Amino acid sequence: MSKVLKEYFANVYSSDAFDYGYGEVQEFLSASYANSSFDWVITNPPFRLAEEFVLRSLEIAKCGVAILARSVFLESVGRYEGIFREAPPSIFAQFVERVPMVRGRLDSKATTATGYAWLVWLKGRSSEPRLMWVPPCRKALERPFDYKMN
Repeated sequence: MSKVLKEYFANVYSSDAFDYGYGEVQEFLSASYANSSFDWVITNPPFRLAEEFVLRSLEIAKCGVAILARSVFLESVGRYEGIFREAPPSIFAQFVERVPMVRGRLDSKATTATGYAWLVWLKGRSSEPRLMWVPPCRKALERPFDYKMN
């Protein structure tokens, strides 16, 4: 994710809990960001910690937060009470294609039965959440060199 973001943004700070060969190794939820300034937090959090990642990201980011999560992230009384009731996402963008993910690596042949979506919070904007779809795009956007490890 960070590698592609660097193609579009001048400054991208990357970190992960494990050393995948990209970015600083640190725990997002326990790291100190007191002297840091981030416009956006864009992440694919571990599902079991996604609620905590959203809450922490909303504290840190100046402009917005975007998380890539399982679509079922919306289904929870706890998340509704902990996040969505007071701070619903501005945009819920559901992928119409399945997004295969493999921990710690890219695999062009991976498949999945899990649906994913981008949940985006635009800070300073209060409106009803917008539902949108990410149209089929995997074949058009993937490049052969995306799968070559650095």
